[in-house]
Amino acid sequence: MPTESLALVIPVIFLAYTIFGMTGFGAAMVAVPVLVQFIPLQLAVPLVVLFDLTCTALVGGRNWRRVSLAEFKRLLPWMLLGIALGVTLLRDAGARWPLILLGAFVLVVCIQGLRGARGGAKAPLRPFWAFPFGIIGGVFSALFGTGGPIYTIYLSRRLEALEQFRATISVVILLSGIVRAAAFATAGLYSNPDILRAAAVLLPVALIGLYAGSRTRTRVSPELLKRAIFVLLAIAGAGAMYRGLMSPA
Repeated sequence: MPTESLALVIPVIFLAYTIFGMTGFGAAMVAVPVLVQFIPLQLAVPLVVLFDLTCTALVGGRNWRRVSLAEFKRLLPWMLLGIALGVTLLRDAGARWPLILLGAFVLVVCIQGLRGARGGAKAPLRPFWAFPFGIIGGVFSALFGTGGPIYTIYLSRRLEALEQFRATISVVILLSGIVRAAAFATAGLYSNPDILRAAAVLLPVALIGLYAGSRTRTRVSPELLKRAIFVLLAIAGAGAMYRGLMSPA
């Protein structure tokens, strides 16, 4: 990775994992749309997967006994299928449509987040919905590292107990990271020496960000933090769409 690109990537990784330390999720959602402004998608996503896997393993695992095995088993096969499809697209697709799709997805998430929830509590989803949510979450996890919001929508409307929801989403995201890293390695994406060199430099940055976020999470207004993240993401999502539209088909 060129030095000038690295100088731009370092603060992005630090900010993304500071947010992860504050909230327990969201690093890839913050990092990938911004990183693709400076480095190729095929470099950004495998990098972030390595950092996500490390940080999730460090902060997770404390409440695994509360995991809903029924929901985990329901999502797992469809998530694996989606990851396989996403890895194939990441390896073989050009830059144009993946970047446009990433930008559109991020903008939709931001609009929904900034508008806030409308109305009362949402009705529970039927078990059938594990199929589309698992596949779409797997594709987005592999292609952009952003499957977490999709799994969250499904599990939040299947599990009423907050602790059970948190434990289950943590395990789903951790397993997704392990499977994606293995799939990327099998597909040859980690054979690019730039990825491993960049990971060696940037992993300490991610860990410092994780520590900083963990130390400051009680000092920042959650509502202010959420709105700032969504505004940043909306700008990055629009930038990703623009880069996709300007890329050759």
